[in-house]
Amino acid sequence: MFAIILEKLSIWFEAAEQRRREEYLAQSSDVVQLEKRIRALETNGYNI
Repeated sequence: MFAIILEKLSIWFEAAEQRRREEYLAQSSDVVQLEKRIRALETNGYNI
């Protein structure tokens, strides 16, 4: 039972993190800024 709860929480946190990254990238005003943000996410381990 505890393992199921941990798995559900993990899935929820991963989805929330994915939405956060997508929102950050969507705020880019042009392709150049989008590429810089993608590079920053990759370099910083996806910590905004």
